[in-house]
Amino acid sequence: MTDLLLSRRAFLIGCSVAASPLVTPVSFASASGENRLVVIVLRGAMDGLDVVRPVGDTAFAGLRPTLSANPGPALNDFFTLHPAAESLMPLWKSGELGFAHAVATPYRQGRSHFIGQDALENGTDQTDGTMTSAHDGWLNRAIGLMKDATPETGVSVGQQRLLVLEGDAPSDHWFPVEESQLSGQGAELIAALNAADPLFAEPFAEAQRLADTSDGMTGGVPRGKMQYAQLGTYVAQRLMGPSRIASFSLGGWDMHRDQVRSMAGQLKGLSDAILAMKEGLGRAWGTTLVIGITEFGRTARENGTGGTDHGTGGLAVLAGGALKGGHVYGKWPGLGESDLFENRDLLPTADVRAFPAWALRSMFGLEAAGLEATVFPGLDLGSDPGFLL
Repeated sequence: MTDLLLSRRAFLIGCSVAASPLVTPVSFASASGENRLVVIVLRGAMDGLDVVRPVGDTAFAGLRPTLSANPGPALNDFFTLHPAAESLMPLWKSGELGFAHAVATPYRQGRSHFIGQDALENGTDQTDGTMTSAHDGWLNRAIGLMKDATPETGVSVGQQRLLVLEGDAPSDHWFPVEESQLSGQGAELIAALNAADPLFAEPFAEAQRLADTSDGMTGGVPRGKMQYAQLGTYVAQRLMGPSRIASFSLGGWDMHRDQVRSMAGQLKGLSDAILAMKEGLGRAWGTTLVIGITEFGRTARENGTGGTDHGTGGLAVLAGGALKGGHVYGKWPGLGESDLFENRDLLPTADVRAFPAWALRSMFGLEAAGLEATVFPGLDLGSDPGFLL
């Protein structure tokens, strides 16, 4: 029986590697210079209308009688920020936080998470989400155009590699095993399975007891959203080394019910990660841009279970010292019945791909022709949106 007793590390690896945001994929790329770009993939279709609320639109409150309550701090005379992200307001006031509203990828058919996320990371211009022939990622293709990219261009951190960095450019894979932890739901599931077998029930219980330390930690990692702060700190540490481009994903944005509770937790975690990156980067924050993008938005109307369903127009989160912040970028389409896309969604008025494209052009010198043909096929860069200093 003693031989079957799991060590804390083995317990965490074997049972729960998917539970922690610290084991979500994180990718890094090396390039010379001091500019730094962080791309956060917000998986699950973040509700931009809840994060940055258009309270100045007369139709908003009627579409969301529950979700429009408690509007949070004012960004300007039209938009307010979700109260759970209030810790980011000092960045807004200092010009280090901004947003792009009513943006979307070209994907329009089906509103599928799987297709939408692939389309987002692949950078395709196909409305049905069909990926480019190489099935690679737009960030990998961008690195391939950088003349000073090194052979150690990228590294994915987590159980799986990020599609956005997959491709011909070489990459590595890093997995923070010692920082993995088991969620409460996962623990209950494993406990139920082991309880049916006397051989494993007692060792599992003992391993679980050892994993829960007396200082409020589980497996050496703080409980709750503090994990996101640790992730932000780790990314900052890597960007202070040879890496200049980082990408990681945060899941949990699919909120069909009980969105008030779910959104509060998600935004607290995202805010913690951004603030940890700022602190960890120090002076380098001044030449850093963080872009948070999601596969699509949510329905303009809240549903009957206190949530929202898959939509179209969404929101991009922008942060960093390289940002000309304090602005909500984009053309507002309105929320009137005749303004909605297919009478249900926020109408996209801009291609979300343009924001990382302009970041790559301004910060890393990529040519417009390469961005429009190779990195983001079919993209029309248009005029500079002016969101960078």
